[in-house]
Amino acid sequence: MQLPSALLTSLQDIKGYNQAAFEAIHTSAEQVTSIRINPLKIVNSQRPIVDGKPIHWCPYGYYLPERPFFTFDPIFHAGAYYVQEASSMFLWQILAKAIGTNTNGLKVLDLCAAPGGKSTLLASYFKDGLVVSNDVIKSRANILVENITKWGYDNVVVTNNDPSHFKMLENYFDVIVIDAPCSGSGLFRRDNDAINEWSENNVTLCSQRQQRIVADVLPALKQGGLLIYSTCSYSKQEDEDIVDWLIEEQQLSTVNCQPSSNEGIVETQSDKHQGFGYRFYPHLIKGEGFFAAAFTKNKGSLFGNYKEQTLAKPSKQEEQMVADFIGEQLDYSFFKQAEAIKLLPTKWWLDLQILAKCLYIKKAGIEIGTIKGKDVIPHHELAVSILNLPQINTTELSEEEALQYLRRKDLTVATTKGWCAPTYCGLRLGWMKVLPNRINNYYPQEWRILKE
Repeated sequence: MQLPSALLTSLQDIKGYNQAAFEAIHTSAEQVTSIRINPLKIVNSQRPIVDGKPIHWCPYGYYLPERPFFTFDPIFHAGAYYVQEASSMFLWQILAKAIGTNTNGLKVLDLCAAPGGKSTLLASYFKDGLVVSNDVIKSRANILVENITKWGYDNVVVTNNDPSHFKMLENYFDVIVIDAPCSGSGLFRRDNDAINEWSENNVTLCSQRQQRIVADVLPALKQGGLLIYSTCSYSKQEDEDIVDWLIEEQQLSTVNCQPSSNEGIVETQSDKHQGFGYRFYPHLIKGEGFFAAAFTKNKGSLFGNYKEQTLAKPSKQEEQMVADFIGEQLDYSFFKQAEAIKLLPTKWWLDLQILAKCLYIKKAGIEIGTIKGKDVIPHHELAVSILNLPQINTTELSEEEALQYLRRKDLTVATTKGWCAPTYCGLRLGWMKVLPNRINNYYPQEWRILKE
């Protein structure tokens, strides 16, 4: 692997950089695989999810001794864990230092969210809050919906908007996370193509774009709110220089997240305003290149004047049919989008109407399904959600049967007729309809396993 000489030269005076060690790790064959488990699904799993070493900066993160074929693990498809790069899990420690454990009622925006690693982490951390997970690119937003669906939480709204659209939500969010598009030098070990795409000119263009993205969305952060900025770039122009720009031009205050000295994370300070940043070098930690910094907003207000969009509600009869199917779901509000019936925690009902007025929403809460005649046709979201569904018929599958189900192949299992949620190791995988002479497999066609 031939690293760009201009990059190596630009890093010479940056804290933590050692050219010999940096080049050696990039030419080694070492691979690091890490996952983050889903705390609300691990309790229901009848199989240990991890056999690996913990990641110090995230309580649910683990290094795996080798990379398995995740596609052939049914509990991966059930949302029991997310395959996430270890360095980016540092987001958890920033939140722990800057927010603490009292997350009730907080509203969080993950602005550049696809494919969903940080959003699923935020959903777990802010389990009593509301997470808005956004991506501006439609195709990436579709991937985001899939991963948020599998994670199964009811406190996430997925949107597909440009950062500038969030100006309409002035002083709305308590926390905004911006994992900004960057030149990608921190991904060289995972993606050789990133080396060919890297240039000094691209670094400059990325830095300008990063400033534009932050400036567009910053009005949506409350006074005293937390901004977390990160990149997968080593370039100072995209990292510490952005820290100085945020402090000087946007009047933010730096936040010291104080990583433990033995973790290998390098704490840096920007040249002009000594703003704190945190660098991850693969020769010092088990992970890829990453940079993160946190700030509080000094100007602005705690409140905004928001308009609401009236959302359609199911009829009393439809609500009763749903309740008969899934059982009473206390503290939830039902709403309709086209023919689909969905639910969201009641505490976020007003906020959903505010968001719907300003943004294009691709997913909100949990989709229960549709009603046809006297039947509820359940949606896949319901099966893989964290909702307690004691009235739903389930049947436990073997590993071979679970993989057949995930390939959307025919199954022959003995179970009660009607709608059934097949499970593997106690975790729901989706839906099947048991008929007198066959079983219809309702696993989503576009998500099925194609490999044999």
